[in-house]
Amino acid sequence: MTPLLRYPTADELGARAAALAARHPGTARLRRVGTSRAGAPLWLLAVGHGSRQALVVAGPHANEPVGGATALRLAERALADPRLTEGADATWNLLLCLDPDGLRRNEGWLSGPYTLGRYARHFYRPGFLEQPEWLPDGAARAALPETRALLALQDELRPFLQCSLHGVDVGGGFVEVTHHLPGLPQRLAHTAARLGIPRELGPYDALYWPELGPAVYRIPPPRRGDLTEAITEAAVESTWCHPNRYGTVTAVVEAPMWGVAAVADGSPPGDPQAVLRRVSLGLRRDTRTLRLLLARIRPHLAAGPDTDRLLAPVEDYLLICPRLADTWDPDTDDGTGRPLPPLSTSHLTTLRITARRLVLRTAGLLQQLVRGAGRDPAGALPELERLLDAWCADYRDGCAARWIPVARQAEYQARMVLAAFELAGRHASALSRSGESGWGAPAAVPMHRE
Repeated sequence: MTPLLRYPTADELGARAAALAARHPGTARLRRVGTSRAGAPLWLLAVGHGSRQALVVAGPHANEPVGGATALRLAERALADPRLTEGADATWNLLLCLDPDGLRRNEGWLSGPYTLGRYARHFYRPGFLEQPEWLPDGAARAALPETRALLALQDELRPFLQCSLHGVDVGGGFVEVTHHLPGLPQRLAHTAARLGIPRELGPYDALYWPELGPAVYRIPPPRRGDLTEAITEAAVESTWCHPNRYGTVTAVVEAPMWGVAAVADGSPPGDPQAVLRRVSLGLRRDTRTLRLLLARIRPHLAAGPDTDRLLAPVEDYLLICPRLADTWDPDTDDGTGRPLPPLSTSHLTTLRITARRLVLRTAGLLQQLVRGAGRDPAGALPELERLLDAWCADYRDGCAARWIPVARQAEYQARMVLAAFELAGRHASALSRSGESGWGAPAAVPMHRE
């Protein structure tokens, strides 16, 4: 297996996949299944010739590059082990990167050194409406070419399993599924323990979702609302659930870059309301600071697509932060009438990490806006640098965030995909014998994937 010391770029993913296909012409094929907004190819590497299709989608979020490394690892494993292809009557379809344009904008940190400061200062993730897995207006009105390419691929393949590969920047590993796969929580526990990956027992994404076992959650039915409401607690249509009509099981596999041991602590906290008040107060304070910085910076920004591209996620984050603070604050009515579920130490740790994540990303994007302008007449850069240093230190020292080597991230994610592959195959066999009520019911996805 190819040694993996760093994340591959979009160009390297295509080159490595082409080399694999050239070495295994009878088993592996590489084809272009679409084109990004900037004209980059969307490459699909297929391994095997079985009738049962497995679809793996890497790189749906620009700042989560582990999926590309995992896809290459899965391809090598399927080529080396015929039990995964001929023995399972399966074809592995590996979409190497769904957002190559966004991945290219993260290349400032992809090759390392892997420090929180470097990641934050080179972070990029598009605004919520430009993330290709989401279908806020439904599949028929999908606007992004990357989204349309993925939908077409799902309709062509009608996979029995779809795995969407995501990354957690700081926290732990967990899995979200559209259908219960008995045995998956045990597989996750074993894999995480072997590889030293903390299981996230209270992820922010699944705060209100049914738990199928430790660190495994079921994606609930959709709940209509505005985008900020969907981001904080509900769900909208997504390419995760588009292939439900074909009986597809979708598993969203989250792998952490910096692990935090406390996200695996499911014990009751001592004073949860005090923690919630501190987190909410801090999020409001930090959001006000960032809004004031944006107001100082904005008049000096040149109009253009690069500026717009960085401003869109900044404005999204500044929009949702107060909503989240109200949702978590025990002394504030956020207007939803929905109380927080019982919270463990893991939940509270994850909420603290989430609050820090949103403001750190915002500060990093603002810093890039100022640097891209080539001048700082508002004098904002020193303050932004101070905030970035302080918030990274809070992750490192306050949360004890520790880097997980790329090879270990990819191996963890690959093992979880292989577990889902095996269990979804059993699920499909059982379904063919007995059926399952509610299979075609509409499902939903959170807008804010972390």
